[in-house]
Amino acid sequence: MTELPLLRFIPFRRSDIVAMCLAEGSLDEGGAQRFRDACDSIEQTFRGEFHVIKQRIKDVYAPMDPDADTRLMNQFRRTEDNGELAPMLGEVLERANYEKVTERDLQRALKSASLFQVRLYVDMKDFDEVLLYTRGASSREETLREFFGLWRRRVQFTNFDRVLLYIRFKDEIDSNSALGECEGGSIMLKLFQNVPAADLEMLFPNIRVGMRWLDRLLIGVPALVSGGLVFTTKAGATLLLLGSLLGFWLGLSSKPVQLDKAALIALGAGLGALGGYCWKQFSNFRNRKLRYTQALTENLYFKLLDNNAGVLFRVLDDAEESECKESFLAYYFLLARGEPLTARELDSTIENWLAERWQCRIDFEIEDALGKLARLDLIRPAGENRWEAVSG
Repeated sequence: MTELPLLRFIPFRRSDIVAMCLAEGSLDEGGAQRFRDACDSIEQTFRGEFHVIKQRIKDVYAPMDPDADTRLMNQFRRTEDNGELAPMLGEVLERANYEKVTERDLQRALKSASLFQVRLYVDMKDFDEVLLYTRGASSREETLREFFGLWRRRVQFTNFDRVLLYIRFKDEIDSNSALGECEGGSIMLKLFQNVPAADLEMLFPNIRVGMRWLDRLLIGVPALVSGGLVFTTKAGATLLLLGSLLGFWLGLSSKPVQLDKAALIALGAGLGALGGYCWKQFSNFRNRKLRYTQALTENLYFKLLDNNAGVLFRVLDDAEESECKESFLAYYFLLARGEPLTARELDSTIENWLAERWQCRIDFEIEDALGKLARLDLIRPAGENRWEAVSG
């Protein structure tokens, strides 16, 4: 498996970041208070900024929200989708350190084998627009049991901590399809956790569970063998009798067939055995498919984190958290160093501290963090390409 690129997401809560920085003991009492005051200022600024974004995105999403329990006032607000939600959501997810899944990666995932050993089918033509975002990719290993548990196979795969699915349905939805209960033109948002890259298709609402070739062989081969035994032992006399009757009726044989009581009993018994055999094979196929569907449903039950408007509120909070954490770290190390630093020096300092002190390797967004601090007047230029913390 190829090595995964470093991610931007900082996997600590912002209150923990403050505690982690102060635990270093690099600041005296006055410096520690300056750091706390700066953190309070950063939090207040982003809290107000994201409150405005939340109201805007709620107004845009309201006409397309399938779970809305409020009335739409058409005379005050437009009800059609002008394509505003996707870019607004994309901007929020970028600030929350989510990565957009490309069309190429999505198609590769749809074609790859599922770790749940089921065959899933998704018809992308049912949707007008599909977007996927992920955060927190990691390499994992798992042991799969095959051939009734007799053979175990170790597989490596990429796992996503968070996956966000954005779907805009077509205006017209076939009521007989798997999406029959969905509202045409609405936008569905879902947030999942711990999703293997090979199983992204299981997140879609119109998936169909199919049988793998291995499953067909496990059912088909025994069916052929037992079917041969049924035909030769229990249904052989019945088939011979039916053939004689058919030949007589078609004029292929002049010898009449005697249908006495014994012949009718044999005919009924043979047809019953044949019908029972066919029903058993159909039940085997249906039960295996139901087991796969149940496994898929149970898996999704534990992976689903939020739906629709709840997804918006969660990712808005994630974005606010990320903006604060990046700003806290950049300001702390400029303040603790006590001398101007270049963007590269500050970036290396923060990344090395997280990796060595807290065993967390990330790609810190230094330019973004410096831009936020400069906008908040918490840092200032100090020579060519250097920055220093503003004195309190």
